Amino acid sequence: MARPHRPPSSTWHRSYTPSASPRPGDVMTSPMTTIDVVVLTMNDRPAAFGQAMASLLAQQDVELRVVIVGNGVEPDHVPTGVSTVTLPANEGIPQGRNVGADALTGPDCGDFVFFFDNDAVLPTPDILARLVAEARRHPEAAYIQPRIADPDTGVTMRRWVPRLRAGDATRPGTITVMAEGVVLVRRSDYERAGGWPGHFFLFHEGIDLSWRLWDVGRTGWYAPGIVIHHPATDPARHDTFYRLVARNRVWLAYRRLPAVLIPIYLTIWTLLSIVRIRSRANLAVWFAGLREGLRGGHGQRRPMSWTTVLRLTLAGRPPIV
Repeated sequence: MARPHRPPSSTWHRSYTPSASPRPGDVMTSPMTTIDVVVLTMNDRPAAFGQAMASLLAQQDVELRVVIVGNGVEPDHVPTGVSTVTLPANEGIPQGRNVGADALTGPDCGDFVFFFDNDAVLPTPDILARLVAEARRHPEAAYIQPRIADPDTGVTMRRWVPRLRAGDATRPGTITVMAEGVVLVRRSDYERAGGWPGHFFLFHEGIDLSWRLWDVGRTGWYAPGIVIHHPATDPARHDTFYRLVARNRVWLAYRRLPAVLIPIYLTIWTLLSIVRIRSRANLAVWFAGLREGLRGGHGQRRPMSWTTVLRLTLAGRPPIV
């Protein structure tokens, strides 16, 4: 995948660096770890956005370089010391993340990139330091996935648990996919994998990136003891949901799977969708998205090796499900 383009316009401010004296019991990362943080906005969640940014800038024992990417808007309510990038049109979530991560490259870029939804909240000021400490304990992992929980109910939705057996959301371990809205990725691995599939716009971009990370010899790690708050919403609220999830399944298969596995993968997901989608109207939209994907547009094909297929299978998720 080509490197994401440099955004057409940007406004820069001095990066925010927390300054707090360590207290007994604080989680420390030594030396101070730099994290590049990418937050997207469409200026449509002013209250939630303010809470998200306040919790982010309250993080201790890490150095932050934060960029807010306005996807089709000029970001408002920007805290002091935070960089901004304005995209003239909404280019979708994965490309917005690419642009944000690219804006923070350079000789002083961080060891990690933290992708942070603008309606999530870091409930305590040690969350990022704990994620970094977890990454240090698992050097084989390209990304660390915290547990996402609804702030009101404490419930972790099944789609937020990055493995097939999602019944116990508190069990840690190696993972092969990610809940991409809140995830810490090593900068070197992110760049080696080629970043997010920008043209996906929305849905399944985390599978594409995680499969690429596995294909370059890395893994992922789920750290459910580190909890991040995010409201439990239904992704089907988006009017493009059924079309994009079907189209992107096809694109994902054509981009990342060995040729012999593509029809198996698509057959399994077609059958699962027929069972799960109860509305005939929604199912018709899903099949329209499937046809759109089959017509092409998936981008560069870089199928994973059979060694990666075996590694993913041994990790508990063969890449046909």
